[in-house]
Amino acid sequence: MPIYEYRCEKCGKVSSHLVLNKDDFSSHCKHCGSNSVTKLISRVNVRLSEETRLEKLADPSMMAGLDENDPKSMAKWMKKMGGLAGDDLGEDFDQMVDEAMEEAAAEEAAGGPDSNGPDEFSSSVTDSMSI
Repeated sequence: MPIYEYRCEKCGKVSSHLVLNKDDFSSHCKHCGSNSVTKLISRVNVRLSEETRLEKLADPSMMAGLDENDPKSMAKWMKKMGGLAGDDLGEDFDQMVDEAMEEAAAEEAAGGPDSNGPDEFSSSVTDSMSI
């Protein structure tokens, strides 16, 4: 079944529509209700069965390259896992992840806590280990 995407000229958001009968379909923005929309050329979307998605989620190779101390790495992993789980995490989630990635990049560029060696917690751990 074809899914058509449209960008609203009023609010700029993208709306997806499952079209069963093209003759009866009227394109509109799902966000603001405007009829002033432009049809987009979008990628083909293949739906995986629930069993296949769960198998992919359980695959240990999905954790390859994940660094839990790197916000960018965690953000990419969260987006990938959310997509595989079949959950639409929404624009708010994507915006939050993008903001977290930008903050991490700014902190890294400014010489944040991870770039100047050990932080206050790691030094106390090494002090207690030398006892």
